[in-house]
Amino acid sequence: MCKKRSDYENYKKDFELISKKGCSYQKYKIFVPRKDLTMNKFKKYCPNVFIAECDSEHQKGEIIELTSNYGKTSKHEVYNLIANKNGKFYYSIVRTDSESYAQKKANRYRKSEANLKDISKQSAINATKMLENVPMGQPIIVGSSKEAGHRALLKRSDNAMRKSWEEHEKAKDYEDKSRYWEEKATEITLAMPYCLEYFLDELEKAKEYHQGLKTGKYEKEHSYTLTYANKRVKDLDKKVQVATILWG
Repeated sequence: MCKKRSDYENYKKDFELISKKGCSYQKYKIFVPRKDLTMNKFKKYCPNVFIAECDSEHQKGEIIELTSNYGKTSKHEVYNLIANKNGKFYYSIVRTDSESYAQKKANRYRKSEANLKDISKQSAINATKMLENVPMGQPIIVGSSKEAGHRALLKRSDNAMRKSWEEHEKAKDYEDKSRYWEEKATEITLAMPYCLEYFLDELEKAKEYHQGLKTGKYEKEHSYTLTYANKRVKDLDKKVQVATILWG
């Protein structure tokens, strides 16, 4: 059972072992942060976009360390001040590492795919080697002294080949996942500083297409073509507004 915060004084000596980042002490399953600790945390701003929630003020270009809800830390570059309320400072941030989250996921799945393919290939080789000394089509001689060994050998070979097929199917699944995340890695989102220029350009194209549908310059593919075009203009306009706040 979790200990209450009122029990803190009773276990003062034990809590001295808590790490500098104020993580929970596993023995008592309680989170007791250090009083002198100021933590920079992630705060969700809009879908797929997180900003930094800081206790102190920072300058643009400054590198700060953020702590996730799971206690993991990562370094980010401060970009714009979004808001200052309730004694907290909120900043748009840029990752300092070269790989994005999507790219890391894609690389991880690619590595798993390669490992599974190696296992599948080796299992197939082992299954073939087991039967090297067994003539092709040789029947099991019932009642002979070699019957049990022959059956066991065929079973081991069959299991090895089955494992090869199973690992191959797993590798195909990881290949699909890696392709998905590779596409995600190339997708431009509001979390990227250069997205403002991209969405401005897309908005101009969407407005021109929408106006062209009205004037008859572009042919309507179906009855909802104009509706969808108008919706795209509105969606892009909202993205431009958000991108301007984050990266303008």
